Formats: sequence, C-alpha cells, structure tokens
Amino acid sequence: MNTDTASGTALHVTCARDDLAGALAVVARALSSRGAVQVLSGILLQVEEGRLTLAATDMEISLRVSIFGDVSGDAATVVPGRLLADLVRLLPDDSVTLAHEEGEGVLSVVSGSHSSRLSVFSAEDFPRLPPLDVSLQRISAPALLETIEKVARAASRDESRPVLTGILVRFESGRLIMAATDSYRLAVKETDLDTPGPDLDAIIPARALQELARLASGADAVELGVHENYVIFSAGDAWLTSRRIDGQFPNYKQLLPETFEAEITTPRVALLDVVRRAGLMAQRNAPLRLRFADGELNVSAQTQDVGEANESLAIDFSGEELEIGFNPDFLRDGLEAVAGDTVQLKLINRLRPGLIVSPEESFWYLIMPIRLPD
Repeated sequence: MNTDTASGTALHVTCARDDLAGALAVVARALSSRGAVQVLSGILLQVEEGRLTLAATDMEISLRVSIFGDVSGDAATVVPGRLLADLVRLLPDDSVTLAHEEGEGVLSVVSGSHSSRLSVFSAEDFPRLPPLDVSLQRISAPALLETIEKVARAASRDESRPVLTGILVRFESGRLIMAATDSYRLAVKETDLDTPGPDLDAIIPARALQELARLASGADAVELGVHENYVIFSAGDAWLTSRRIDGQFPNYKQLLPETFEAEITTPRVALLDVVRRAGLMAQRNAPLRLRFADGELNVSAQTQDVGEANESLAIDFSGEELEIGFNPDFLRDGLEAVAGDTVQLKLINRLRPGLIVSPEESFWYLIMPIRLPD
C-alpha cells in the first residue's frame, strides 16, 4: 500500500463505536468489488466542519456519512474498507479512537484494551467526488421508495446493455414516473407528489436507487439535486451520488398495447399464492402454464426429474379458451408489485405480451410470454 501523502498534519478522532460501525456499514456498500484499482476498496476518512466524514465509491455511485465525535486535525487517509468495518464492529469498548499521522502510512485504532495499526492508501489517489453544495429539492421519501420498489425488479443485470440496467426517472406535472425493463418485462409506475418535483429526466442505475431505498427507509423526505452528469441524494446524515447512464431509454408508452382480447379481474393474493405454489415445479427455465377457460384459470408447471403441479382458480372469464406461458419468477414479481386486493390481467394471444395492471394505482407490468409446445 502507498504511504499516505495527503496534506495536513494529523487526523485524530474519538467517537462512539456504534456510531462509527453504523457509518462504516453504510459507506461500505459503495466499495468496489473489483481489484483493478486498489484504492477503491478503501474508505476515505477526513475531518470536515468538526465531524468525521467517511466516503466510499466504485466510480458509479458514492456514499458519504458524517458522525460526531472529538475530532482534530486536517489530514485525510484511505483505510481498507471491509477490514476497518469488521474490526470496529468487534471492538471491546463503547468508544474508539482513530489516529493518523501524516507520513506514517498507518491508522491507529484503540478501543479499551485493544489496539491495532492498519496500513493505509494515499488520499491523493482517491477519486474526486461530486460536490454536495448543490441546489436540493425535497421530495416525499415514502412516495419515492414505493416507486423504486415496484419498478427496480424489472431492471436488467446485464452490463452489456447499460441503459437497461438503469431506471428511467422523470418528474412531470406533479408526478414521479419511473420505468425499468430487461427486454423480457417492463414495469412502469406513476406516483402523485404533494409538491412539484425537480427538473429531472434521467436514467439512474437501479443499484443506486436500491441503495437510496435502504438509506431512506423510515425517513419522511429525501433531498435531490443534480451536478453535471451526477444525481445527488441526501437522506438524514447520508449522501448518495450516482452517475447518470448515457443513452436512449426505450419508449415505454409505445411498448404498452392499446387493445386486448381478454381482460380478467381477480383477487390478487389468491392468484399470487397459486403462482408461487405451481412455480416451485417450474425449474430449469420451464414455463408456468396459464389456461383460461369459462369461469376457471388453471395454472400448471412440469419439470422432468423434479415434478409437476396443477391448480385451478375460479375467475370471471368467458370466451374462447386461451393458454399462455410465462416465466414464473417474472409473473410472481409482477403480482407482488401490485397494491390492493385485486389485479387485472390483460391478454391478446399466446404469443403477445401480457399486461398486469393495478386497478388502484397507476402501475403497469408488461411481461413477454414463453412459447409453449403445441
């Protein structure tokens, strides 16, 4: 590791062990898991405005938290993140003292009868993070988090198509609109806001918004700002910054069919329970079969050398029999995301996408079918 050459004379902090452990647990979620740039596995420690600030980044998102304590000095250093987080959590005393002297290349950790010295990285090698002194706009945390939770599951994890790993976030006419797709399904949620939202129309990594949901859990509000190609969120004492994803998000409005051959409204929980049970037998990419007939929905699945399941549910359906196959996990995700007691299924034919709609909210979940053998 490099000897720390950051400007300043020293860093000296005495604080509550639990406060430090909590802050480390938060920022450690932004540590890079790739070993190519070693400093990205570290957490930056520095004294700012009488508080200890901790920061970590993987170059896509960054997390910063400040805690109170007896602080002095103006040096900064970067400490192996997971090692420090694990150590602080196990320290024997309620308080901990961190000390770093310029040029020594180590951080001293003392708590009760325990003392240790950790090699550090140079703070000069740590990436420059986006500034936090930007104009911020306050938005409802429950509204934001509920919207994230409903659409994030549809975002892709395939890094070869970066745009699809993000969530389209748009504020429009007093509403928050989010959309995500992995090309096999599409989730769209529109949420009314009490106050007008900021001027933002961006693709934000789904991972960043999921981290924000963890940070802001239980909070009343989140503050949001924009700096160049970054979106900045503040929740309590924590700050999250994220790069915007460049590219063109698919036109989700054009992807939603306008007409359907069959529309079924049914109790959500009963259908979800049937899908969960039958889905246990749909393994190795086996489809979940849904057969709609007069007054009945039959759900079945079969996987060779695993087993099979078959269950029927009474529904309000009349017309020509229709059978369609879906990925069981995708179908379950869509039903779980719907709020309220009822759900609508809108279908065209066995080869066209199906739409899950919530009658009680502005939520749409489009899912591609799996071709069933004749």
